Amino acid sequence: MLPPALRHIDCWIFDLDNSLYPASADLFALIDRRMTLFIQERLGCGPEEAFRVQKGYFRDHGTTLAGLMREHGVDPYEFLGFVHDIELARIAADPRLVAALDRLPGRKLVFTNGDEAYAKRVLEKLGLANAFDGLHDIHAMAYVPKPDPGAYARMCERWSIDPARALFVEDMARNLAPAKALGMTTVWIDNGSEQAEAEADPAFIDYRIADIGDWLTEITAGDET
Repeated sequence: MLPPALRHIDCWIFDLDNSLYPASADLFALIDRRMTLFIQERLGCGPEEAFRVQKGYFRDHGTTLAGLMREHGVDPYEFLGFVHDIELARIAADPRLVAALDRLPGRKLVFTNGDEAYAKRVLEKLGLANAFDGLHDIHAMAYVPKPDPGAYARMCERWSIDPARALFVEDMARNLAPAKALGMTTVWIDNGSEQAEAEADPAFIDYRIADIGDWLTEITAGDET
């Protein structure tokens, strides 16, 4: 059985990138390069200016895409298809994580600022193609990304989630604050993957872990048959 403090959870929500695979895989380095190239080509600028624009939009709008849409009318499907056209050789299935997710009771969802097509490719490579009951992506958020509270509200409405019975796992501490405000149990994967300045405030973090496979294996150990 799960630890007593978690037995009320019936919906387990997971961020994708740097959460369901190690941050050391650094897929974002590949995506970053594609983003910079896209901005160079779209805005007709050099790589340094493109990188500055990219990071500025991420900081100010939540995602680079959100900034490009608002400031330049970029088509989200065009952008996401381009930047996610990367090789996934850096990641592989973790048998512990696959088994532990299978033991979790209740629904399991992925909540990502990426798009569904990319998320499905990553989950397939991780051996998790059939591990989740649903996926809430940037399109479903109406391009209002985490950590905007509206993204969380839309997810809860779409999937009929009771926040008081939900748990959210995320590698970016700032993305946990809106979940906690709704009443969710929050888990921060403190693996050094933060991509924006953020304070990990204990007020909105219930569990601080280093590895999702280790933690899920530990809390579900009593459910092994």
